[in-house]
Amino acid sequence: MAKQSTKERSAGYSEILADIKSGNYSTYYLLMGEEPWYSDNIAAEITANALTEDEKGFNYHLFYGGDCNDVTVVEASRRFPMMASRQLVVLKEAQLLKNLDAFAAYFSQPMPSTILLIVFTGKSADKRGSFYKSALAGNGVVFESVALKDNQIPTWIENFARSEGYNTDPQASMLLAEFCGPDLRKLSTELHKLFNATGADSKLITAELVEQNTGVSREYNAFELGRAITNGNSAQAFKIVMHFGTNPRLYPLQLTLGSLFYHFSRLLKYHSVDQSLRGNTGAMASALGLNPYFLRDIETGARRYNLRRTMEAVALIRKCDSMSKSNERGEASDSDLLRELVSRLIYSPTTR
Repeated sequence: MAKQSTKERSAGYSEILADIKSGNYSTYYLLMGEEPWYSDNIAAEITANALTEDEKGFNYHLFYGGDCNDVTVVEASRRFPMMASRQLVVLKEAQLLKNLDAFAAYFSQPMPSTILLIVFTGKSADKRGSFYKSALAGNGVVFESVALKDNQIPTWIENFARSEGYNTDPQASMLLAEFCGPDLRKLSTELHKLFNATGADSKLITAELVEQNTGVSREYNAFELGRAITNGNSAQAFKIVMHFGTNPRLYPLQLTLGSLFYHFSRLLKYHSVDQSLRGNTGAMASALGLNPYFLRDIETGARRYNLRRTMEAVALIRKCDSMSKSNERGEASDSDLLRELVSRLIYSPTTR
């Protein structure tokens, strides 16, 4: 997810890309944040289109933060282009630079014939320092991104697929979200594989297609585990737990706990929503921020887990997470911890 900058020209990822594709370049770009996928795409678009292949020979300069200093990059940015209308100076892994002071003066008077692209990977610049404040005060573009939250991943998948001319069914989005997590680089790569795997006349990404091309199972996954627990289907829940135990590398405990936490947090949100919305599928789904396809599961779970029991379930998941990261677990394996957690979630007296 992209944060909105205080600068109008940095209003969002899509707007920045639209400007670049139309040939409307800024004198400098400061790209930073937790999620590098956005910065990767912006940088790739600029690199591909700002110069012709012939112009790149003399006018494309690439630096890495671990191999240079701020003065070197600024000096390169102040040069005039050779046999071209502009030059492109790219600084990658800027977070490795020990000193950024030289850029402050440059941002106030950048070279009109230079496009300076500064990329922080997986990190943001110190917003208290002169580097960031000067970049924000100048006429360039400052863009910061944050990692997606678990509940935002399926929607991102659906939007990305739609932008490429494809649709995804809700279960396919959930499976892919579980398989990839919030890593947008991995998600976009897997989605492109799925696009190529669809038939010539099909533009729909199905759960079956995801299963066939990623190895994730429609039956054995953390989403189905959460649903089995809140539906009271103990046989299916323990069947999934057993499968997870025999494939610990494919189903790491931490990812499973994260998915269960997300599942029960949606129940918490359901209990907090205005009761007048209940019965109105569209309004309730919108209030919960989820696809209406999943609303029936939430409603079923909410009948078995009242607010108090849902809060207790969240506490149990947190406790299991804490135990898994400490000596408190004793000799219990990840599979043992998950089996005990699921047993407590299902058979707690308050759910009988």
